[in-house]
Amino acid sequence: MNTATCFQPDAECQDRAALEQLQLERLEATLSRVHRSVPFYRQRFDALGFDPESLRDPADLRRLPFTTKDDLRLAHPYGLFAVPLRDVVRLHASSGTTGQPTVVGYTRNDLETWAALVARLLVAGGVTRDDVVQVAFNYGLFTGAFGLHAGAERLGCSVIPASSGHTRKQIAVMQDYRTTALVSTPSYALQVADTMAELGVDRNALALRHGLFGAEPWSEGLRRELEERLGITATDNYGLSEVMGPGVAGECLARTGLHVAEDHFLVEVVHPETLQPVAPGELGELVITTLTREAFPLIRYRTRDLTRLLPGPCPCGRTLGRMARLAGRTDDLLIVKGAKFFPSQVEAVLLEVEGAAPHFVIEVSRPGALDEATVLVEVTEASFSDELRRMTELKQRLERRLASELGVTLEVKLVGRGTLARSEGKASRVVDRRRP
Repeated sequence: MNTATCFQPDAECQDRAALEQLQLERLEATLSRVHRSVPFYRQRFDALGFDPESLRDPADLRRLPFTTKDDLRLAHPYGLFAVPLRDVVRLHASSGTTGQPTVVGYTRNDLETWAALVARLLVAGGVTRDDVVQVAFNYGLFTGAFGLHAGAERLGCSVIPASSGHTRKQIAVMQDYRTTALVSTPSYALQVADTMAELGVDRNALALRHGLFGAEPWSEGLRRELEERLGITATDNYGLSEVMGPGVAGECLARTGLHVAEDHFLVEVVHPETLQPVAPGELGELVITTLTREAFPLIRYRTRDLTRLLPGPCPCGRTLGRMARLAGRTDDLLIVKGAKFFPSQVEAVLLEVEGAAPHFVIEVSRPGALDEATVLVEVTEASFSDELRRMTELKQRLERRLASELGVTLEVKLVGRGTLARSEGKASRVVDRRRP
């Protein structure tokens, strides 16, 4: 591998034995620091008789309990900070999509580390200092916009802080400023593509080459759709506000999984119900321990995100371990008539059936004793027809494919293009209409 394609080649391509030793040293330092500085962790360690100085192997970490989002909420706002507030130079918060937002803090060193890790994923996705990066995340307490912005500046790119929304203006900016890289959620990138089609904007008239998308699970089918309609190479990236923000992991151009910044994060995958480690390559819940966070270190944080750790080396030559793209979140898991599935699986089916647009909402209700789900699906303009027979055939085709893929029969309702609400942030795919 040409290490010039890495932002920090010494870190991203280091010998595995050296990396594992670095992880152990940083883990020891982190555990000692939280025991000394965070009462929450000190009480937990002492109750178990756990001495951070006794750590000899990262596997010893399994002796400690998990940290959950409820723990963060109970400590709101500053109860888990490991430094005085005077040393915290930035505050962010989670998006709050599953409850009360959680507050996280950053020291100046934390911000420098964050920018470098985001620069890594940008380079891995093909971005260089010559690119013009348009950040279409909302600038606010959510970490996405500021994280990608700082990383792009650290790399030396020209950055356009476009924020989210105002899609027609976003496209005008792309045209005028010759944007080469779009940073957003995949669902918002789809909205950009739809609006370009409405305005008659030819993708070839843009300078756009890269799409770096994250903040929500998305399918390979949507990747292909975005690449075709926007004329880009689309890569996935992962992060969460509680741990840092974007930069925890990101795809390289080989796109064989997301490289985890293992020199800064120790990752585990556990069964979401038994909480025991799963076999290598098996799907489970991602658990993260921070190794270098100063203001807000977390020990064994349950992310609720479902993924797999991938074995073997990557063709790109990076030695950092890889995780699969997210299958979904434990919070998003739908159970209908005994069958379990995620909204991303529905999206994958819709993108394979001609006539269906990748805009959908799953409505869950409980008219009787069992939950039922209806999928509202927009129909592409080319397939829309007043002819009842054609619409009925499309509806039946979708219901058959969904039943085959998900193992449960879902009702499909076809709606016209533009009927379903668009999101400028994370897409909301499920509407729960069950009686309380």
